[in-house]
Amino acid sequence: MSLIRVILAIFFPPLAVVDRGCGSFLIVLLLTICGWVPGVIGALVILNKD
Repeated sequence: MSLIRVILAIFFPPLAVVDRGCGSFLIVLLLTICGWVPGVIGALVILNKD
């Protein structure tokens, strides 16, 4: 998990996980629409996976 991805996850979570696949992108997008904090947490969790 790089610093640039963490910063992207904080400011625009779906953009940070766009290369992880369509499913991850859609999940984080829906979480971000529901609220910014769940989107950030979801993006950080997905980015933390190996």
